[in-house]
Amino acid sequence: MKKKNIIILSIVAVMGIVALLIARHGAKPATFDQDFHVEDIDAVTKIYLADKQDNHVLLQRVADSTSDTMWTVDGIYPASQPMIDLLLETLHDMRIRQQVNKNAVPQVVKLLSARAIKVEVYQRRYFIDWFNGKLRLFPHEKLTTTYYVGHETQDMMACHMFRQGDKEPYIIHIPGFRGYLTPRFVTDPMSWRSHNIVHWDIRQLQRVELEIPEKPEESFAVERQGDGFAFVLTQTNRPVANFDTARVAQMLSCFANLNFDEFASRVPNSDLSTSFNAAPRTILRITNTEQTTRELKTYLKYNNPEDSLAIPQNDIFETFDLDRLYAIIDNKDTVLIQYYIFDNILQPASFFLGEQKSPFAKE
Repeated sequence: MKKKNIIILSIVAVMGIVALLIARHGAKPATFDQDFHVEDIDAVTKIYLADKQDNHVLLQRVADSTSDTMWTVDGIYPASQPMIDLLLETLHDMRIRQQVNKNAVPQVVKLLSARAIKVEVYQRRYFIDWFNGKLRLFPHEKLTTTYYVGHETQDMMACHMFRQGDKEPYIIHIPGFRGYLTPRFVTDPMSWRSHNIVHWDIRQLQRVELEIPEKPEESFAVERQGDGFAFVLTQTNRPVANFDTARVAQMLSCFANLNFDEFASRVPNSDLSTSFNAAPRTILRITNTEQTTRELKTYLKYNNPEDSLAIPQNDIFETFDLDRLYAIIDNKDTVLIQYYIFDNILQPASFFLGEQKSPFAKE
């Protein structure tokens, strides 16, 4: 009897193992030709994005750029290189996670038609491309891929996308990335613009001038003289010999990578009648050795502009924003800058002469 039970248990165990092997073989995941992504991102020359709300932007690679980016926005403004890098990385790393369920295809296609972001990818191609790229002649730009980027999946880990030329959409993700990809395909041109003001190291600087309209005696300029710099009080055009070289050097080093915080795209009317109705707090002009000048006019930012007149003078620190102020770059773009970033720049002449701390800098 005992021997019979052992035989039965052995048979059951063998059947279980066979069933498990069959189940594993039957559950083999579907495989796809993973050619949905853009393999050669170095060959990408242009990316066009557009949505159904008539927002659109053209990102274009430029050769021999002297700014901190190799791309432009709509052929005019320097692009944010980190955002460009993220977009190119997304196009290169995205993969097909799975097919859209056949029953859900009509609904997904309908949503893509109504809300998808169109993405056109242009690349450098050659009319003659022989021997695995060893002989390439006659380069030209070509539209190589068009994607339609849609809504996220229920688990928020992928999104629906359709590639022009395919028969149906796919569910696309980046392996190892937690999140869906739609937010990376931005159609607002302002979001793509670089926040860099200047990208000049000390060797590229010719002149830095700070004008303080309310206190012209505190206005000054730092000018290149040979291998060094001279400190000049601009009201009297008088050079000063005993300036603090460490503070001046620290100020000049800030221009190696000077950025603003964000675009002030929606300035309240109350700010227009308070902050911008007065003269600029400071006017900063930076000129490089190629005689290119950037100008930055700064204005105090009120915490509550509508109530500013009713606040007593001893509450001035509650009146003004102690973290940020407005600035107008080259009389074109209104932006917000941080005192923390500009604390070593927006100082009066007396600060660089070692006499006092700046009333223009945040305490």
